Amino acid sequence: MSEDKKLADNLQKLVDEIKKLSLMEVADLVKALEDEFGVSAAAPVAMAAPAGEAAAVEEQSEFDVILKEGGTNKIAAIKAVRKLKPELGLGEAKAFVEAAPKTVLEGAEKEAANAAKKDLEEAGCTVELK
Repeated sequence: MSEDKKLADNLQKLVDEIKKLSLMEVADLVKALEDEFGVSAAAPVAMAAPAGEAAAVEEQSEFDVILKEGGTNKIAAIKAVRKLKPELGLGEAKAFVEAAPKTVLEGAEKEAANAAKKDLEEAGCTVELK
């Protein structure tokens, strides 16, 4: 009998013995093994996340609202931009919409960024939050 087969048989016997335990006894066994070996039976969160998302644990709090396209209804788009950027005159807002992609708001809070996005999209614009 090979070493691998013997090991597999021993593990199977152990599994069979564990099957006879109650849930509470299995929980106690897990706790005892964790304490004995200084490990945790819980899966690490970072291991489950894709590599690119592991660093993005903290939720983003500031957003840039970017006008990607003004859409077909330029008047509605200009009105929406002027609502968000009241310092722009009519001609400046028209030029702003025509020069898309342009950043409408920088560092806006989540709620304000979502409201701006909604207003622009209702005007027929294509919008991106970053």
